[in-house]
Amino acid sequence: MDWYVYPLLIAGGFACGFINILAGSGSLITLPILIFIGLPVNVANGTNRVAILLQNLVGVMSFRRSGMLNLRNGLALAVPAIIGAILGAQIAVNLNEKAMQIAVGGLMIVMLITMFIEPRRWLEGKGGNTGSMGIWQAIIFFLMGIYGGFIQAGVGIFLLAGLVLSAGYNLKFANPVKVLIILCFTIFALVIFIIHGQVQWDAGLILAAGSMAGAAVATKLAVKKGSEFVRVLLVIVLIVTAAKMFGLF
Repeated sequence: MDWYVYPLLIAGGFACGFINILAGSGSLITLPILIFIGLPVNVANGTNRVAILLQNLVGVMSFRRSGMLNLRNGLALAVPAIIGAILGAQIAVNLNEKAMQIAVGGLMIVMLITMFIEPRRWLEGKGGNTGSMGIWQAIIFFLMGIYGGFIQAGVGIFLLAGLVLSAGYNLKFANPVKVLIILCFTIFALVIFIIHGQVQWDAGLILAAGSMAGAAVATKLAVKKGSEFVRVLLVIVLIVTAAKMFGLF
């Protein structure tokens, strides 16, 4: 790799880890970088999972030490997401990329509107740190797992919406559970990409180094600042992501 690739991957990884821990869509930064340095799209998608895995490992460990992570409930919600991610990572169909971008952008706008219509629900939830799972929650997280296993970008935002609007968390406690769920299903998705030879380890590990640092900084901010800080950042990410998906920049 050329010399400029190293700082580019580290900086992009830091931004990805920071954004992903606090909100989501950090892969919209790293995937273009990996493609820019010459990786095929499928290899970039697989290589990106190395950074995703390690940044969320840092996040889970930090949130666990802070007492913000409900490990038991989080693992229960992770099970259907893992099953979905295994399926998503193995999907080998041709998708209309433009149609998918428009659909994702539309969902971002819907969630943005929801956050302004019911802001207290995002800040307070129903039970704070006591999410629950029924059949509908299992279906929702299974579908999110499929999406996360297939493309990853934006799945953190979808998971936050599911945890707040479906499982009853507030943003402060939904964030650590989101990080745990992504960690769990990324393990299985990454294995599938490795089996198919779609991971470039040197780029992936350099990217991961930056993303772990970003995740560590973001976790401290999430613990210190609380739900309102996470909500403000999430609104910003939703607006930027929707604009990008609709091709505004």
